[in-house]
Amino acid sequence: MNNQPSTIPTTWIVLLRGINVGGRNILPMQDLRALLTGLGYQNIRTYIQSGNVVLLSPSRPDEEAIGTAIEKQFGFRPAVLILSAEDLQDATASNPYPADAGKAVHFYFCDQAPASIDHALLTDLKSDSESYELVGTVFYLYAPDGIGRSKLAAKVEKALPGVSLTGRNLNTVNKLLGMVADC
Repeated sequence: MNNQPSTIPTTWIVLLRGINVGGRNILPMQDLRALLTGLGYQNIRTYIQSGNVVLLSPSRPDEEAIGTAIEKQFGFRPAVLILSAEDLQDATASNPYPADAGKAVHFYFCDQAPASIDHALLTDLKSDSESYELVGTVFYLYAPDGIGRSKLAAKVEKALPGVSLTGRNLNTVNKLLGMVADC
């Protein structure tokens, strides 16, 4: 019997928070791909400039190593969240909102299940057209009037204390799913 760890690559999604926003924390995707290649990851593909990566690795990518490498090379350290292909598929399957509402539905991926939720804060901030739901480690926000107008969107992290999170709209999640399927 072979007790060696598997060397068969698995598909992973790496989400970076707060890069290339408002002219700060600039990280060109070509440079990110090179950095991740240098860390030993394979078949690295990025989507748009906001830190969406699909890659192959025989083991779960190391958030700490990725964050440290970015900080060393670019001078800032973004939050790094790793999802398996199954995590992303499950998040999409659990989406309680319309599957065709691409920019109106937002997934906030949490690094762990929140121990508590400040429902009073969320209720105070929520407009009449908005709704939200937490399923496991994903906070879903339906903001049909636009995320830029949503007071709730700006305070999601405050309402989920003790977790690190990063948000993506449904269009981005669907694009990542397509990239995962192409691996």
